[in-house]
This record gives sequence, C-alpha cells and structure tokens, in this order.
Amino acid sequence: MANIVITGSTKGIGFGLARAFLDSGHKVVISGRSESSVCEALDRLRTPFCKCRGQACDITDPAQVQALWDFAKIEFETIDIWINNAGIARTSWSILETPQQEIDAMVHTNLQGTINGCRVAATGMQQQPSGKIFNILGGGSDGEYYPGMGIYGSTKRALDYFSDALAKELDGTGILVGKIRPGMVITEAVIDEAKKNPEKFASTRPFMNNLVDQVDTVAKYLAQKMLDCNKTGQKIRWLTGGKIAARMLSGVVRKREDQFARHGL
Repeated sequence: MANIVITGSTKGIGFGLARAFLDSGHKVVISGRSESSVCEALDRLRTPFCKCRGQACDITDPAQVQALWDFAKIEFETIDIWINNAGIARTSWSILETPQQEIDAMVHTNLQGTINGCRVAATGMQQQPSGKIFNILGGGSDGEYYPGMGIYGSTKRALDYFSDALAKELDGTGILVGKIRPGMVITEAVIDEAKKNPEKFASTRPFMNNLVDQVDTVAKYLAQKMLDCNKTGQKIRWLTGGKIAARMLSGVVRKREDQFARHGL
C-alpha cells in the first residue's frame, strides 16, 4: 500500500488519479487552492473505507507546499509518491495576444509551483530516505507546437528539462523522478474552453474526437504505471505515437463514438 500526495487534485486528471489510487487500496492526500474545493472533492471521493485526506495549498507559495508535506507526513507517516499535477492551461490566444496576468499565472503555477513541489518533496524524501516524484507534463513538452499553446507549451517544455535535471541530481539517492504525458483528456478545463469558444471547438471537434479520452480511463492506466515505475527519468505516456497513428487510421474506416457528447457538448 502506497501513501500518495497529488497537487491540483480537486478536479480533472488529478482527481481521476486520486480515485484510481484509492480504488486500488492506497492512501491519498489531495489538494487544491481553496478549502471549499478540497472539501467538495473529499465528499465525492469518500466511501466507507476510503483512506483520503485533503488540504488547501497554493503551490506558488513554498510555505504552503511545505505545510502540505507536513500534513501528509502527520497523516500517513511516510510519503511514497508525490505527484505535481497542479497547473493552468490557457490555449485561446497567440503569444502576443495572451493577457499578461494569464502569462504570469501559467509561469508561476506550472513552472515555479512544480519546482516548489519537487524541492519540498525531494528534501522530505531524503529523510525517509526514498520515494517517487512525478511531474505532469503536457502539450509542448516534447517541443511540438500547437496553435494557442505558445505560453503553456513553453512552461511544459521547461518542466521536461527541469525533470531531467532533477533526476540526474537525485540519481543514487533512492528518490526516483518521473514524467507523465497524459495525452488529450476531457477535463473541466477543456469543457470550459469549448463553451467559451464554440466556433473553434466545432472546427477541431472531428479531429480531436479521435484522440481525446475520458479522465477515468487515462487515470487508471497512469496510476498503475506510476506504482510500477522503478527507473528514474522515465516518461510515462498514455497517447503514444503508435496509438495516435492507429486511431487516425481507424477513424478513416469507422467513426469513433463521440467522446464529448456525454459532457453536454
């Protein structure tokens, strides 16, 4: 049984990961920016035998990240896996059109917040002295370009380098560092962006429908891969190149079931 902390886990892929780990019998501490969002998520996750706790945490504040670690240590004594999932994606603007406050939010949360999480987790795990740290990457982390994702993709590209650097610095310490590429998942953020820009969504919907997946499907796969991972620096992918090619080819022959309809889109 593993003890797991997941930042940004009151919704989206983070919430899905929490549910997947709990369903497998593990213990989880979830977190989000507000106390109300954490309490709501806990209510949705709890079952009679659920071993889940939660605490509000703004990952851009190192003191709050440290408080999250301390809380988890008190609750579970040891932390086996720390997942830096909290992030912000704004994909509706070009680089020059992106509002400054949105740039600041993505850079501070996606990059600085993940660095804060890694530093706190690695320092704490040195006292254990072992553990696994996983950083959730995303579009752009491999250097690929997507329209509207110039700023977001840059933060994820930087995280790819940072994760590699941290893995090398911690090599031999008993602390494993891994990277997660969840692929294209239909989260609340994706749904909100689709509703805000229906014309753009309509134009990309047929193509996207071949590649997107539901949170629960992806989270279950990723959770097991993280539990099984025993090599530092590893990148765990859900949507591999082979899977993309197979889906595009099959889409020519048979139309895939609409993945967005169940979300009211």
